[in-house]
Amino acid sequence: MANDQATKLAVLIDADNAQPAIAEGLLAEVAKYGTAHVKRAYGDWTSNHLKGWKDQLLTQSIQPIQQFGYTSGKNATDSAMIIDAMDLLYAGRFDGFCIVSSDSDFTRLAARIRESGLIVYGFGERKTPEPFVAACDKFIYTEILGAKPDEEQPLKPRTTAQLKQDSGLINLLRNAIDAASDDDDDGWAGLGGVGSIITKQRPNFDSRSYGYGKLSELIDAIKLFELDRRSPGDGRPKAIYVRNKKKPVARE
Repeated sequence: MANDQATKLAVLIDADNAQPAIAEGLLAEVAKYGTAHVKRAYGDWTSNHLKGWKDQLLTQSIQPIQQFGYTSGKNATDSAMIIDAMDLLYAGRFDGFCIVSSDSDFTRLAARIRESGLIVYGFGERKTPEPFVAACDKFIYTEILGAKPDEEQPLKPRTTAQLKQDSGLINLLRNAIDAASDDDDDGWAGLGGVGSIITKQRPNFDSRSYGYGKLSELIDAIKLFELDRRSPGDGRPKAIYVRNKKKPVARE
């Protein structure tokens, strides 16, 4: 998705449930979708558990919101985030929300925000329960954003053979291409439209999970699809189109 500086976003971080190491990568990712007009992190800042967040709060200009844990075993942070999110929603000043947590307690919040016509980007670890992932328009795993310790190596790109063996991935791509294609254009589909359909079907889909920075790079690596870069002819960047290789080409 292209960066849209006109899109106003509210970034709400469950600091009790997120690692400070993700902060820089998180906000860089958020910048792809819009401008973070609100950046808040929630937790009990009197606890040593959150001391690692201090430098990130200052460096990234994130506002800490204090929430004491009134009762052992109860997460007051979640309630504070939900209340603030609803206040921000009713203010009517935002186009979308970024909810940073791996906690399923935010499932209903994400659904409620989407019911109001706003977009919801979720950020959490791979352990995030599926209901919360599905409740978001798009869900990004924080492991992709550099949440892993420095000693761990980044994801290596999967080989063509490995990708071809992933039937779920292949079917997802083929179906999305078919759905986005124009019958008058021999099965070619704009890559942007393909990506949009994939995200609607699987909010947690990300080409970086397979070791590729862009969807076009992932599709090209599979070797089961054709890619065509077309120039609009008016100085704009080339547009990428894709189609299934097995798609029969109409004869004139």
